[in-house]
Amino acid sequence: MNMKRIAVAVAFAAGAGLGLNAAAQTKTVKVQSTWPASLTIQDHLRTLADRVDKLTSGSVKIEAMAAGQIVPPFEVLDATNKKVLDGYHAISYYWVGKSPTMALFSGPPGGPFGMDHMDYLGWLYVGGGLDMWREFYQKEMKLDITMWPAHPSSPQAFGWFKKPLKSVADFKGMKCRQTGLNAEIYAKLGMSVVNMAGGEIVPAAQRGVIDCAEWVGGVEDLRLGLPGVFKYHYTPGMHENNSIGEFGLHNDVWKSFNPQQQQAVQSAINDTFIAWLTRWQKQNADAIEEMIKKHGVQIRRTPPDILIASLKAWDEVAADYSAKNPTFKRVYESQREYAAKVVPAKRYMFPPYSFAANYYWPQEAAGASAAKDKGKSKQ
Repeated sequence: MNMKRIAVAVAFAAGAGLGLNAAAQTKTVKVQSTWPASLTIQDHLRTLADRVDKLTSGSVKIEAMAAGQIVPPFEVLDATNKKVLDGYHAISYYWVGKSPTMALFSGPPGGPFGMDHMDYLGWLYVGGGLDMWREFYQKEMKLDITMWPAHPSSPQAFGWFKKPLKSVADFKGMKCRQTGLNAEIYAKLGMSVVNMAGGEIVPAAQRGVIDCAEWVGGVEDLRLGLPGVFKYHYTPGMHENNSIGEFGLHNDVWKSFNPQQQQAVQSAINDTFIAWLTRWQKQNADAIEEMIKKHGVQIRRTPPDILIASLKAWDEVAADYSAKNPTFKRVYESQREYAAKVVPAKRYMFPPYSFAANYYWPQEAAGASAAKDKGKSKQ
């Protein structure tokens, strides 16, 4: 063999070796969500997977699976802990059966204490909340998992109903899909609550198993098919005005990443939070328009006395759990302490959203104009 052929052979062998080495170093991470494949919350996981792939130059690939592909929706946390899955995409209030404290890490009712998304993220990243969250999962709940705040699927609507609402008294005897500690809130207000996964809501409503349901609002509810089984959609709600979901990985998976890959995952989570939320807001606006024009949905403002009653019921639920559960109390008081600083200050600095919104898009004037036009058409 001459020198030219030797050089070619060496180059080929080196290239093949590099290819095999790259393939061996690529980590495929199986992550399942609790969401049906059609929902935009599942789009969040797909977007996150794509971002991780790009930031790691393909060395970490997340296989983004929808609800039920490997385990039932509400089993993804345990499946990750047992290494059946590498990770999961869900929301922590789904796990209140393990501990009511779980719900505090998803942005509980009222914010809590008036906080919005950025305030709550501040509590997590500045006020020590994320450390409390991970310590609680790993030490108290014995979960071998690292988690992050992921998808800001809120503020959420109050819910869907087959008949109009006037007051809290209308809840008596209603069978309604609710989850987590929210179920306890509305049980206090007279509802007969039913816990079920999102994909079960429409069939349950069609069979008459439920009279009302809470899901998310906007595009999520449109894609789930709720306008086809309910006529009245009430918004806003106080029960999930600040909900933030979670993305978690088994610690062995997380520790298998090198420092650059870990930083890339963290950056991808932060990037996707903003990218998904901004897109989601526009999708919700489009969905509301479609609900009204195409499906004939009546979108109504939730009566203020219902919102106040739900906050009062939450205060009672939180007080009960604080008295019985030291960890719940410690986390809840940490949230209260942080909110006591940032919420009043933000109220001074930030104008009410409705102030400029009503100036440019006055709802009352629009209603009066519509009535006036209707009157003219009759003449």
